[in-house]
Amino acid sequence: SRPVQNLVDGAMEVFLKMVDLVMQAAPFFVFALLAGVVSKMAGDDIGKVLEIFKGLSWYSLVVLFGLLLMIFVIYPLILKIFVKKIPYTGFFKAMSPAQTLAFSTSSSAATLPVTMECVENNLGVDKKISSFVLPIGATVNMDGTSLYQAIAVVFLAQMHMIDLTITQQLIVVATATLASIGSAAVPSAGLVMLIIVLDSVGLNPAWIAIIFPVDRILDMFRTVVNVTGDATVSSIIADGEGMLHYPEGKNPSNTFEVES
Repeated sequence: SRPVQNLVDGAMEVFLKMVDLVMQAAPFFVFALLAGVVSKMAGDDIGKVLEIFKGLSWYSLVVLFGLLLMIFVIYPLILKIFVKKIPYTGFFKAMSPAQTLAFSTSSSAATLPVTMECVENNLGVDKKISSFVLPIGATVNMDGTSLYQAIAVVFLAQMHMIDLTITQQLIVVATATLASIGSAAVPSAGLVMLIIVLDSVGLNPAWIAIIFPVDRILDMFRTVVNVTGDATVSSIIADGEGMLHYPEGKNPSNTFEVES
């Protein structure tokens, strides 16, 4: 059995080294891909190149504004309507560890254990509710991804001088919603599902190369939106079932045994 084990271990080391090399070279690959797309769109005209990056900046700001609006306005407003006992600042203090981890990992699945700790210990949601709602939410609740995909499709269509009809825009909304539900809870999964949304309205999926450079930072905010939404929904359901026991005045850092 030793030779077989050595063979498997050696093959694993080879594959890990290959992945390591690809990850190290990934920034150069993205730069080369972006340079090729920009060159094809703008040619030798510096003005058009600047116009492309200006449009990319506006796209990033619009997506970021929408995501921040959902985090700090939409979700807290929904929570306040249905759950009176959790204050605005108390909610964010309770969820700050999970939101910070979500921002750094860009993965709802990786953040799930911390999200469950925050929801159960800081917001007072019963474990029966959190253990059922949060795993489902981490898989299907991708509101940030849905918003980003819809804006990305409109931006790419406008950049290529294509006017989307009302019917096509409705198709984008429906497809983005369904694609976000089917997205995996891993980093940049929404970018892959964006191909489906573009194809649904007859746009070229290769156009996503232009938004590669800014996708990572937007993905971090999208994950924060998703985690915040999961906590909001679980709190509302727990309150409706009489299983919400919000501990007022509790320091969230005590949940993870961190001295404040």
